[in-house]
Amino acid sequence: MQLSAAPYEERLTAPRSWWFVSFLVGVSMALILLPFGTLPLLGGLVGGTAAAAVVASSYGSQRIRVVGDSLIAGEAKIPVAALGEAEILDAEEARAWRTHKADTRAFLLLRSYIPTALKVEVTDRDDPTPYLYLSTREPERLAQAIAAAREAKA
Repeated sequence: MQLSAAPYEERLTAPRSWWFVSFLVGVSMALILLPFGTLPLLGGLVGGTAAAAVVASSYGSQRIRVVGDSLIAGEAKIPVAALGEAEILDAEEARAWRTHKADTRAFLLLRSYIPTALKVEVTDRDDPTPYLYLSTREPERLAQAIAAAREAKA
């Protein structure tokens, strides 16, 4: 697989506060098991924290990559030749495209804890998806990487 001119990779990790919430879930499990003794209390603390951490980690494991001539966003793999203009969305505009401006046919890789996004038009006539909405912390870099991959392909 050939790397693009401007490789890009981002993992949409969960915020740090979610890890604290995972610990609080463990504490609440420990409190539930407190009447049964010390060993179940410790098991509840460890098990509850671990279960909540697995959920937080899996939700934050989505990646956005530009590799070769493809954009890989979560489970979607789209050739950059099928992509049109990329629009950088600030927090307010991203919220609008997540809500009242959203098209039900669009592909959304959406993480509400990431305020900025990139909206990329899909130009492939055979694809019913009008655009991709990608939550990203660095929309400028992602747009540049897509443009560089498109130019490298041409």
